[in-house]
This record gives sequence, C-alpha cells and structure tokens, in this order.
Amino acid sequence: MAEAGATGDTIGVLYVHTATLPPLGADTWIQSQIIRHIDRSSHELHVACRTFVGGVATPTYEVVRDIEGIDIVPVDFGPELAGRSFAGKVRGVAATLPALWGLGRLVRLSRRRRVQVVHTSDRPRDAFAAVLIARLTGATSVVHVHVGYNPAWIGRMLQWSLAHADHLVAVSSFVASTLVEGGFPAERVDVVLNAIDVDAWVPGAGRDDVRAELGIGAAATVVATVCRLFPEKGPGDLIEAVARVRTVHPEVVLLIVGKELFPGYRDELETLTARLELGDAVRFLGRRGDVGAVMAAADIFAMPSHEEPFGLVFLEAMAMERPVVALADGGTLEVVDHDRNGLLSSWKDADQLVANLSTLIADPARRAAMGECGRHHVIERFTVQRMAADVAALYRRIAASTR
Repeated sequence: MAEAGATGDTIGVLYVHTATLPPLGADTWIQSQIIRHIDRSSHELHVACRTFVGGVATPTYEVVRDIEGIDIVPVDFGPELAGRSFAGKVRGVAATLPALWGLGRLVRLSRRRRVQVVHTSDRPRDAFAAVLIARLTGATSVVHVHVGYNPAWIGRMLQWSLAHADHLVAVSSFVASTLVEGGFPAERVDVVLNAIDVDAWVPGAGRDDVRAELGIGAAATVVATVCRLFPEKGPGDLIEAVARVRTVHPEVVLLIVGKELFPGYRDELETLTARLELGDAVRFLGRRGDVGAVMAAADIFAMPSHEEPFGLVFLEAMAMERPVVALADGGTLEVVDHDRNGLLSSWKDADQLVANLSTLIADPARRAAMGECGRHHVIERFTVQRMAADVAALYRRIAASTR
C-alpha cells in the first residue's frame, strides 16, 4: 500500500475489534466476512485488534489474519470488563490505561492513511473508541447494531456511542425500528441484512457421524436447536413442545446445542426435562465446533426465539436444507418465509408450536421440499457477497457526502 493512504478513488476504512475472549461473537464474524469479501480495488482496509493473549490468537485475529490485502494493526485496549464484579471492573479499568496509547496510535494511523470510515460493532468499548477516533480525525463513525435497542439494559457507554455515531447499521429492519423508536433519527440508520458463507454449509455432511456418536437410530426424527441458552431463545418452550409431540411421535429426539448465558439456567432446563420424563429424548450437547454436522443429523431446526434481532442460525439451518420452526416476530420474519422454508407461530402460542413440529415430523416430503427452498432462499438473498456490496454502497455514500 502506498504511504499516502486512501486516495479520491479509494475509501480508507478502519475496523475496530478488540475483544480478547472466546468464543467469536456473531458481530465480529459478520464484520470479518465484510472485510474478506468487500471490493479491494475501491477500499484500503485497516483492522485494529488484539492479536495474541498469552501466546494464543484472539478470536478476531484468528478469523482475519489470513485475509489478503489488509493492514492488521495490533492494539491492546486492556482486559474485557463484561461479567466482572464491581471490584473486578475497578481493577480492570486500571489495567486499561495502556488503551490510551492504543487509541492515540489509531488516531495517528487514521490521519496518516486518510481513513474516511471507522466501522465497528455494538460492543461498548469498541463503539466508544470508534466514535472517539472519528471525532478526532474527521472520519465518519459507523456502529453495526446486532440487537434490538432497549435502554433498560444497554449500558451508558454504548448509549452514548450510539447517540454520537454518524451512522448506525442495523442487521434487520426490526432492529432498525427499535433504534428509530428509541429516538435515533431514521436518516442515520441503515439496514444491511446479515448473511453467511453458503459454501461452508454442505447439506448432509456429517449426518451419519453425529447420529452414530449420539446413538440415534435411522428411524428417529431429530429436532435440533442451536443457541446461547437463555429464556428468550425459547429452549424451555421447545422442551415442553417436544414432550407433547412425543405422545403421538415417540421417536422424536431433541438436540440442544449451546452454552448457558446465565449460570444455573441449563440446570433449570435439565430439571424441566426430568420432570417431563423425557430422559434421553432430550440431549444437551453444550458448545460444539461442528454445528453444521449436528444440523445435518437433524431433520428439523427449531428455535422459538421471541423478537430475535435477525436469526443467523436460521440461515445456517436453511443452508443445510433443514426446515425451520420459529416465531413470527422480530427479525425472524425477514429471514424465514412461512409455509415455504419454515413454519411460524405466535409467541406463547404453545398449541401452534406443537402443531408446526408435528406437521413436519409427520411429513418427510414436505420437510425435504422446505429444505431445498430454504437453501435457494439463502443463495438468492443472504450471501456474504451481497452483504459486503451493501456495506460498500454505504461507504460510497459516506465518501460522496464528505467530499
């Protein structure tokens, strides 16, 4: 890259992602795909991230270090404070003092390389840093918002950052509506629907291996859910629905993949499973690195998540040619087409949730047709190439408005 930095024909972009703890968040993964697939001829890309902690690559560095044609800028903003006690946060703040040096380094880089856009996710520290860097350099700040806006639980640092960012990118029209309803001007809010790398999801791959590992016979109908385990994702509702379904279809098995968000919640779900006398019909698999294979082993993907911001996992299930059972609200409505690639029900309508599961369990041909439709749907509307192009279009508008 030329030392002069971005030119009139090239847009300089700085991405800020300083998370150090696994697992890799969907927010960082989405931006890594934008970085990987955006047009290199029109953009000069810089990625600020922590590279190693204790000799181990951070999740962000792991997914960007093999991307060609980008400038990775090692930066240390100190330890992450989420989940710490008050005393731990106080100690953590003291440990983040080196962040001032890192922030200064990014400001200098942005000026030297003529960065026009500073883009990050809605992680509070990164959003704050991105807005600050943009303010100090004359660049435009963009914060990618992956959850519905709710000031009741969004901290003050993120609220300030969202209020002072030049642009907010919502992952769905639903998320955008919560921002506008929360008082953010609609002209500052853009929608770029999430996407996946379709080629990474191969229908059928791993099905026999996972079924053999779990001792699931060919005659069983498998329902799978994949999520961080907390009440709003609906795992408890799904367990109760499967218990009712099994009175007619006793061959049904439910696989639950994911780690609890709050300590003790998995215990609650296991207690519910025991109370309903489901035994081995419900398998808690924890966090797994072979989600695609688990979906291949399943016949139906179900996640009755209320007001899901987007539902990236629905795209993954559809790419694996699995029909989806979900709720007709939130961002789910922008991903799943009812009666084409899935079946939707209203929140708290337990009877319809049971009916939707039962319908698909009883009709393998319909499952197959919906699965094929789902994969075509993803290929047509939810590829990473389309997502990167949408973001590039936003950058062009920003560059044109600041000339």
